Amino acid sequence: MSDAFTTHVLSVPSGSREAVVDLTRDCESFLREAAAGRDGLLNVFVPHATAGVAVIETGAGSDDDLLAALHTLLPADDRWQHRHGSTGHGRDHVLPAFVAPHATLPVVGGRLELGTWQSVCLVDTNRDNPERTVRLSFLAG
Repeated sequence: MSDAFTTHVLSVPSGSREAVVDLTRDCESFLREAAAGRDGLLNVFVPHATAGVAVIETGAGSDDDLLAALHTLLPADDRWQHRHGSTGHGRDHVLPAFVAPHATLPVVGGRLELGTWQSVCLVDTNRDNPERTVRLSFLAG
């Protein structure tokens, strides 16, 4: 592929409960075609007001620890001024201030350059929106 910029939109079912969804394989799959062995940057963007992107270890409890930490920082109760949706939904709108809705990652030789235990994840605490969109964009360097 000769384009300097390529983008793809994923539809990600996050379910009706809080979730950390590993997107690493989706990112790698996208880069196989989009990067085609080139260096550049991968941008992962969640165009939602109530979700974020984290680079975190998964499968060893860190994803559950992240959700527990978010519960401590942002309790799902009625303290929030933003009050539509399920109880505590206002905190979902504060989430992107703590877990940004984007991440930009290095791509070297067409491969995502993550640390040994790092994964790219969608963080979704909004139980009212079970389907998310994630935009993957590759910018060749």
